[in-house]
Amino acid sequence: MLKQTPAAAQLADKTNILKARQFTGSLIEAVRRYRIKRRQIMFRLIKIRNAETGLKFKNGKLVAALQPGWHLARTILGERIDVLNEKDLFVWHEEVDQVINSGLLNDRITVVDLKDNQRAVLWIDDRFYALLGTGRQAIWTTQKSIRVEELVADDPRFEHRQLYKIGKSAAASNLLETVQVEQGETCVYYRDGKFVAELEPGFYAFWKNVAALKFFVVSRKEKVLDLSGQEIMTADKVSLRLNAVVNFKIRDAVKSVSVCESAETALYREAQLIMRAVIGARKIDEMLASKEQLTAEIATLLKTRADAYGVEVTGFGVKDIILPGKMREIMNRVVAAQKEAEANQIMRREETAATRSQCNTAKMLETNPTLMRLRELELIEKVAEKSKINLILGEKGLAEKLVNML
Repeated sequence: MLKQTPAAAQLADKTNILKARQFTGSLIEAVRRYRIKRRQIMFRLIKIRNAETGLKFKNGKLVAALQPGWHLARTILGERIDVLNEKDLFVWHEEVDQVINSGLLNDRITVVDLKDNQRAVLWIDDRFYALLGTGRQAIWTTQKSIRVEELVADDPRFEHRQLYKIGKSAAASNLLETVQVEQGETCVYYRDGKFVAELEPGFYAFWKNVAALKFFVVSRKEKVLDLSGQEIMTADKVSLRLNAVVNFKIRDAVKSVSVCESAETALYREAQLIMRAVIGARKIDEMLASKEQLTAEIATLLKTRADAYGVEVTGFGVKDIILPGKMREIMNRVVAAQKEAEANQIMRREETAATRSQCNTAKMLETNPTLMRLRELELIEKVAEKSKINLILGEKGLAEKLVNML
């Protein structure tokens, strides 16, 4: 075994002493931390600031409400202090019921306890803040002016002097359903499947989850229903296409929403059926010859059918009757032939009338020399307008002399 030199032994002693000191220091620090932790476990110092309230619990039971300042909680005895911020408006705590029932915060909070048929309007500094639903809530009154307006919600309809302001607020959307009825409209209001009222133009609000509510906004303005491209076959098997329009308006809003799903769709279907029935019973020539009578008959039938849906038909008209290509050519030829025959007949009638007039004129001139003389003068006047002629007028034979001169 090798012997250490004095220098090496001295260095080893110094190293051991240093390690011993480090170990001792670590042990002392550990003991200090243990004592601090134990002290913290036994006691806890809590600071409550302004606009805060402390709730002191002992073994889970609220025993005191603490003002701002320093407070000691003896945790070893089961005490704890919870700090609440009064700027939060509502008292948020897992033991809020115990807080309310204890009455320790009665001078700092107001309690709102609403039953199933109750609601409340919360005003902060005289400004609308929120709608409160069923349940019990505690509100801080130390930081702001609080006003709670309790309401009974037996009737789903919500009425208030500040109705529009409250209904349009996003804070009310979870409890209120709003209906806006514009000018020229009406709203049919049902509650639990039964008709309640017909709402005139205005703004309305209703409580949610009070009853089964339905609203049907119906326009009373006149509308135009376009019936385009209706393929219809006449009695003589001619297929044609018809374009028509129906002017209508809702007369009975309750009937229009209770009898059918859509009054406009029902009117469109009835108009199609009536046009097919009326046109299908006529031949093409008869239909074209009596278009106005056809339109009047369809309009009369349509008004009767529309009344069952609460709809008033104010007008009906046929815009176009479109024939197939070959049929259109045939009809054009027929019309052209008819017009040509009518033109020939008129020409012959006019020629006959002209001949008869000339014959009558000749008879009058023959029996009346003075009238013959006047006609001669008219002839001379017409010739003189376009020629430079010197005439010698005599008693008789004026026309013969004029002819000889020309």
